[in-house]
Amino acid sequence: MGLAVFGLGLGIGLLVIGAAYGIGKLAAAAVEGIARQPEAAGNIRGAAIVLAALIEGFTFFALIVVFLVGNKVSKENWVESGVKVGAAEIRVEEPKLAQTK
Repeated sequence: MGLAVFGLGLGIGLLVIGAAYGIGKLAAAAVEGIARQPEAAGNIRGAAIVLAALIEGFTFFALIVVFLVGNKVSKENWVESGVKVGAAEIRVEEPKLAQTK
């Protein structure tokens, strides 16, 4: 399950990088278009805002999907099974509650 957690982290990282790259390209194209045709600035600006909102919406949807998939990964495999680091093994035990009479 360690690979599942690694895959979730990698997926989130790629998602954020892709969204940032897409919005950056969109903004660069919008600024270039406004510089070439200043009279169309209002139309270009409006289209850029709508497209940026669509990119953000897709990004938030994908993040929700990643977090839902992350919750499907069994929590026992994250902590209770232990993590091997080199030759040592780190094991986390749940604290035992004191019994009251």
